[in-house]
Amino acid sequence: MRRFSPKTFAAIAGLVLIWGFSWPLYKVALAYTPPILFAGMRPLIGGILLSTILIPQWKKIKWRENWRTYFISALLNTFLFFGLQTIGLNFLPGGLFSVLVYFQPVLIGLLGWLWLGEKMSIIKITGLVVGFLGVAAVSSEGFTGHVSILGIVLALATAIFWAIGVIYVKKVSHKVDSLWMVGLQSLIGGMVLTGIGIVTEDWSSIVWNGKYLFGLSYGSILGVAAAYILYFKLVNSGEATKVASFTFLVPLIAVLVGTVFLGEKFTYSLLVGLILIVISIYFVNHSGKKHELNTKEPITFDA
Repeated sequence: MRRFSPKTFAAIAGLVLIWGFSWPLYKVALAYTPPILFAGMRPLIGGILLSTILIPQWKKIKWRENWRTYFISALLNTFLFFGLQTIGLNFLPGGLFSVLVYFQPVLIGLLGWLWLGEKMSIIKITGLVVGFLGVAAVSSEGFTGHVSILGIVLALATAIFWAIGVIYVKKVSHKVDSLWMVGLQSLIGGMVLTGIGIVTEDWSSIVWNGKYLFGLSYGSILGVAAAYILYFKLVNSGEATKVASFTFLVPLIAVLVGTVFLGEKFTYSLLVGLILIVISIYFVNHSGKKHELNTKEPITFDA
């Protein structure tokens, strides 16, 4: 298995934990807010906070050269990803929806191979498929309920646009500052989503209690700003496929958090899913003997 530096492992662990905890926290917060407003306010607030911090480095924006890049990234990674995800959850059980959304690492593997020229092998393909099966096992308890064709389409569209968005950011990473990319894509996409929410939903329906405010704060600061900085930094510093394979752990963490803190059931499917996901990550990050001489240096993560 290809070695990662301790700093990179810490970044990957932080990302997986942030996103893993976010699912149950959002589930709690959504009981007190209309969905589109919640989907829009998280990136909007996160984008405002990050952009405010980055104001001293405003020259790195290079707006004239890069405004199209910022808008495309906002469309893919914020507007379509958050918007379709929020709407789609209304049509499918959460477990099934998360399985379909986490088809994204498989799509990143294919797009990374086709668009970025990343290496692809039988063992890597096997790893991606095994990881997807692991996510399916973890989320299998949530398959019950009404299955909507529209919900399936929305879930797959969420995965597709998320994968395209990640590959796009890696493709243009040499042109833009990564921090400003996260800040502006969140700000632009969040403004549009929040605007749609204001028009289509009732602002007064928001219950400004502790659970809602905690979910909103967590999502804005950690779930959007911090997590996307970590994710894009990791993707830009290594192979997108290898980094994406670790996100198979996110649904597992989410279910474990729900089991511990929300009283949800622990099942044997969790154990099966964990085993499959660990095997998947090993396969995707495995370096065959042919490449051992070229992969002795650890992958480093420079924040």
